[in-house]
Amino acid sequence: MKQTLRDLAEKLGCHLLGDGSINVSGVSSLQSATSESLVFVEDAKHLDAALRSSAAAVIAKDFTGAAAKSILISAQPRLAFARAARLLRDPDRNREIHRSAIVPASAEIGKNVAIGPRAILGEHVRIGDETTIGPGAVIGEDAIIGSHCRLDANVTIYPGTTLGDRVIVQAGAVLGSEGFGYVRDAQTGRYEQFPQVGRLVIEDDVEIGANATIDRGALDETRIRRGTKIDNLVHVGHNVQIGQDVVIAAQTGLSGSATIGDNVIIGGQVGIADHVRIEEGAILGAQSGIPTKKVIRGKGVVFWGTPARPIREYLRELAFLSRSARKRD
Repeated sequence: MKQTLRDLAEKLGCHLLGDGSINVSGVSSLQSATSESLVFVEDAKHLDAALRSSAAAVIAKDFTGAAAKSILISAQPRLAFARAARLLRDPDRNREIHRSAIVPASAEIGKNVAIGPRAILGEHVRIGDETTIGPGAVIGEDAIIGSHCRLDANVTIYPGTTLGDRVIVQAGAVLGSEGFGYVRDAQTGRYEQFPQVGRLVIEDDVEIGANATIDRGALDETRIRRGTKIDNLVHVGHNVQIGQDVVIAAQTGLSGSATIGDNVIIGGQVGIADHVRIEEGAILGAQSGIPTKKVIRGKGVVFWGTPARPIREYLRELAFLSRSARKRD
């Protein structure tokens, strides 16, 4: 989707240096740039390479002087580049409901909705405007999907689940499934399921990776708040509350009733036990472990290890163990 640099600069809030009539059609790396590509640099030492590349223009910070190539000046080049990529993406023109999709008469379908082959919608489902439902997706009865959402192939949405606007769910994700909650009969030793009759609410601008699973609440709700980004193969248990703008990397597991504050960053393969509370802005390093009912607090503080503790403390312990081992040897 071609646009002029002048139009892009206006939409991105960038200051344009150079010819604004140049058309660009996409973004690329420096190595694969073409005469219609847009590239970016965040470090002045890479600017010369960008200017020598085949790219039509460069997004960069204000460390430039006179240059032979057009430059879009941004305080955050990587962010501007990401936004440019969305603006230059070709629109999806295949906006139809495929003849093999199952859409009951009770479903409320918004304007310009696309529903792929073999997708199945339950009774009383509501789908907002401009939303795309991928092939083989299954949406349970009474589910609500907002506008401008994208559900990829084979996504499963359980009954009663609510998704806000601009939610992206990648292939194979399962949302609103029953939580893992059981009660043990002390006399027989057998387990019986605790009721899993709550719901799942996912707010606006959340993105969920491929094959992630998010359970509905046991009696109340599981809620993922605005702007949170969840990677592939993440599991979120029942009753979990996740704040705004949280980032969770792959293969992390959150047990039931954990609470994650706003702007928390969680690395890959982190294990979070039940009733844990991670307060606003904390950072959990990869493969950390947080035991039951633990509270992690410290905005901007990195926690690491099992049980997780501030990284400086963790590294001091490692150094002590290393010295002790050398002394024994």
